[in-house]
Amino acid sequence: MSVQALQRIVDRSKRIVFFGGAGVSTASGIPDFRSENGLYRRDFSGDGAFAGLTPEMILSQSFFYLNPEKFFDFYRRYLLHPEAVPNAAHRKLFALERADKLRGIVTQNIDGLHKSAGNRRVYELHGSVHENYCLDCGAFYPMEAILRSQGVPRCGRCGRGGAPGGVIKPWVVLYGEAPDKYTCMGACREISNCDALIVAGTSLSVEPAASFLGYFHGRDLVVINDEATPADARATLVLRGNVAEILNEIEVR
Repeated sequence: MSVQALQRIVDRSKRIVFFGGAGVSTASGIPDFRSENGLYRRDFSGDGAFAGLTPEMILSQSFFYLNPEKFFDFYRRYLLHPEAVPNAAHRKLFALERADKLRGIVTQNIDGLHKSAGNRRVYELHGSVHENYCLDCGAFYPMEAILRSQGVPRCGRCGRGGAPGGVIKPWVVLYGEAPDKYTCMGACREISNCDALIVAGTSLSVEPAASFLGYFHGRDLVVINDEATPADARATLVLRGNVAEILNEIEVR
């Protein structure tokens, strides 16, 4: 199967939804999680700060509350990429939305690059590094506040009498936390109403996001990924390769 087949699907579709994962942002310099060189495959045994720990352990709700200093050390080092900018995949999806062919983006990524590219119909299932809030007063903070802080970031608005303010928590879904139900409802609604679903850059191994494909009853299911996924067997079209390179070849017309 070729990119020409994808072009035909895009041309005949009126309601496209894009379901993406970490592979969408690798061309922006953000490492993925589960590939051979992904974050979850790294060996941290030689790092004194994280020796004996796995990323899944560190990025859990319990670890955040029990070891906040180590959590934020890891979070700043490996989850924040302030230099990253939208790549060809993000830009093409924005062009499809402007042409009113793309009705929604459902993303597992927390980098915020879809919104940076201009897309507005974005469902960030796992949150965003650009949104952070005080656990005590709810005050909002941008990503830059986390980057500028040292240790555990504290709110500067709710501290009283010299006491530190509340801990600032990233609006990122940690292991052990449930994703926002309204975001999930919106994502499932878009998937159930589209005539073409493009699944790209994801192994479909994370729940509950992976189960959202069960809501798709449209005509064309497209899978773009380096490796096989559970959705390949039911897909209209399967393309192996770099998501940004493949989407960049599509014409919006």
